[in-house]
Parts: sequence; C-alpha cells; structure tokens
Amino acid sequence: MKFGILTSGGDCAGLNAVIRSIGLYLCRNVKNAEIVGIPDGYGGLIRGESFPLRREDFEGILAQGGTILRTSRQPFKKMTVSEEGGSRLSRMLANYKKMGLDCLFTLGGAGTHKTAAMLSMEGCNIIGVPKTIDNDIYGTDVTFGFRTAVEVVTEAFDRISTTAASHSRIMLVEVMGNKAGWLTLHSGIAAGAQMILIPEIPFDVDAVCDFLAARLAAGEHTTMVAVAEGALLASEAKFKKEQRAFVRTALGESTVTRHLAEVIGEHTGAETRYSVLGYLQRGGTPCAYDRLLCSRLGGYAARLAHEGKFGVTVALSGTAITFNALTDIAGKYKFVDPAGEEVRFARSIGISFGDRA
Repeated sequence: MKFGILTSGGDCAGLNAVIRSIGLYLCRNVKNAEIVGIPDGYGGLIRGESFPLRREDFEGILAQGGTILRTSRQPFKKMTVSEEGGSRLSRMLANYKKMGLDCLFTLGGAGTHKTAAMLSMEGCNIIGVPKTIDNDIYGTDVTFGFRTAVEVVTEAFDRISTTAASHSRIMLVEVMGNKAGWLTLHSGIAAGAQMILIPEIPFDVDAVCDFLAARLAAGEHTTMVAVAEGALLASEAKFKKEQRAFVRTALGESTVTRHLAEVIGEHTGAETRYSVLGYLQRGGTPCAYDRLLCSRLGGYAARLAHEGKFGVTVALSGTAITFNALTDIAGKYKFVDPAGEEVRFARSIGISFGDRA
C-alpha cells in the first residue's frame, strides 16, 4: 500500500511526533508499505509534489518543532473556484490518483478537515489528525499542540508579570485564538491572570475599567489581563467578522488589545502596557503530554488505515483514542461555554471576563 502524509495550516508543536508515529507503525505493521511526504500541505497536493519517506526519516523528530513536510494555508473557499488548469480540488483529485495513493493522512485544523472531508466525498481515502493550538476542533476533547501552547503562554505570562509587578503596571497580554478562547482561558487561569477576555464572552469597556479601578483602589497596583486576539466589545458582537475587520482597519487596529490598553490608561490613570505573544506560541519543542498524545493519535490513525477505515479523523475522548466521521465534524467548531464549569470556576475565584455578570 502507498500512503501520503501532509501537514496543512498553521504549524504547531507535535506535528513531527505524529508523522513519526504514523511512519513507524506503517513500517512495522504493513508489509511493503510505501510512504511519501507531500510538501507545503494541500499546496503540494495541488502541484502534484511528493518525496519518499523511509524509516530513518522518522528517527530523531519526536521532539522537533515545526514540520519536516513544511506547511501552507489553502483557503477552503478557494478549493472549488475555477482557475487556469482546473480548480484546486480537481487538481488534488487528479494528483491523488496520479501518485497512486491508497490513503492520505491530513494533519491540520478546522479548515484542513473541511478540505479533507471534501476529498473523502470525492472518493479519496482520507484519515485526519486534529491539530491546532486553538483546541477548537469539534469532536475531540483535546487537539495536539494545545497543551504545549498553554505551557508556552503561561511561561510568557510568568515572565511578563515580574515586569508588571516591578513597575506597578496593568499589563495586557494578547494570546492567539481568533474564534475560540480555549488557549487564553487555560493559560490565563494557569498564570494567575485577574482578567480574561475571550471571543465567547463579549466585554464591556466600562466594566473592564471599573474592575481595574476597583483593584487600584484596593491597593492592587498590578493586574495581568489575558486577551484573546478574537476578543470583541459587546458593541461589536452583533456584527460579522468582516464588518468588525472593516471598522478596525479604518481605525488602524488589527485586534482590540492596543486600543483597550490606551482606554484603560486614560480611564484609570494607571501605567498600562500590552504585549502580543504572536508566533512564539506556535514554535518549539512539544511538551511531554503532546508527545504522548501525538504518538497515540498517529499510531491509531495508521492502524485505521491498515484496517481500511477511511473518511474519518482520530480524536481523544476521555482517556481513549477514537475516531469521528469527517462529514460529522467538518465545518464545526468547539467553543468555550460561557456558562461552563471552567468559566464558572474562574469567576468564583474573582477572575473577571470584562462583563457585568
């Protein structure tokens, strides 16, 4: 059998660990297995590019960050658009057949899974593996890369908080998470942030300033605020993403963090700064939890391929590795529940979410 592996979308820690586990399982358990890597995600499949992967290629990459296959973003909405040489979808289908693949493993996030489901419905044998630091893929308790990102963000908070304390500052730290606030919520709680702003709970500027002013009045001169990049004002909640982006672009803002820091400084009189963690959150060595999770997910995905179970994506449910049909999870997201246990717990110990609750 011939197997292809690609990594698509944003990179994160653990991609190589999954590649390794898939490869080692296939080399050990599938007679005459032929494995190829497809570079640059779906971009490589669109171009029809691949290169052989041998057992030795899977050694020494368990703890390596990034992806040995490289990655790129290929917007789902452009897959069926007519282009010179045919749509991207038609070229991927043709190249899948030309390569003689019996199965293609797609390691990626929500967008990757949407494309994977489409390829599956067109007759390709696909097995997905859920990757994203946002932890927002429907159907799995945890995505690989998330726990490592939580560790990285938490350490960044720990470091920034010492500067905030030394200078008696209010410090806003922007965390990745455009649609879902899992990374901001978990790292904010872990780092001891006093305020957490996430997309699922639109915030009120006056409520934010009142909370911070009350802390100052109580003699608390340092406050750490975790802000998801997708956090939005209550007044913006009624608008679609495109409309919010238009307004913010006109104001010279990409996210709300910088603007909010200025407003807080003006309203409270406190020295206020902001820090955008950016790509620091994606890179580096996967933590031990992710190395184990990636190894289990990759090995299970390879086992499903060996058994001829296609059109699925692997998942973690409790402590068990299982799978979901691609058609059942594609296009769906897992969001933080504003009334859920984690948010209720955070509120119970005094963490504010920038609202009046």
